[in-house]
Amino acid sequence: MTAEFAALLAGWEWDAALLQEVPPWWPPLIARAAGAEQRAALTSRNLGLTLRRALAERWPDFVKSNGGGCNAILARSTIAGHRAIRLRTWPERRVAQLARLSDGTCLVNFHGSARVALAEGELERLWASALAWGGDAPLIVGGDLNLRSPRSPNGDIVHVAHRDVDHLFARGYEPCSSSDLLDHCIPLEEERVELSDHVPIAVDLRAVS
Repeated sequence: MTAEFAALLAGWEWDAALLQEVPPWWPPLIARAAGAEQRAALTSRNLGLTLRRALAERWPDFVKSNGGGCNAILARSTIAGHRAIRLRTWPERRVAQLARLSDGTCLVNFHGSARVALAEGELERLWASALAWGGDAPLIVGGDLNLRSPRSPNGDIVHVAHRDVDHLFARGYEPCSSSDLLDHCIPLEEERVELSDHVPIAVDLRAVS
């Protein structure tokens, strides 16, 4: 499925993409297909990754997410800086990514815990780290936050797109139009197969003058 996922993602129009729960060996392959740079951060279920990968590639429907996980930021421009911060170790490792593009825009990518109380605490700590990292630069924060109604830390940060537990916030940008939900299915053996259990969100942003 790696090739199919990479081809689908490469065919969409975007400048930056935030991915969560990705097999750790996927980001370089996806980035190459999309003509993008990438940075990844390992999250959970990565002990014995070589064996996990072998099993996942042979029996993907059986292994599922136990093949290992990472978050990934892709950009069709230069990624000038990147760091990963661990927001939780137990009961499952949760890691956020912070990246800076060549134009100064800061991207923050995160996958929150499934329990609401844990996810809310993680997001609160993430906002503090994101604001410190971004300084006065334009900022985009997004991912599978595992929250239905996450809060912005201040009025400068706007909730620009969402679906269920997936959200995008921005500072220094505003949406040009409403967000789109992208078709993430492909035909395979006379069936339509979903390449993710989340529907991808796309939003076109413009700088606030």
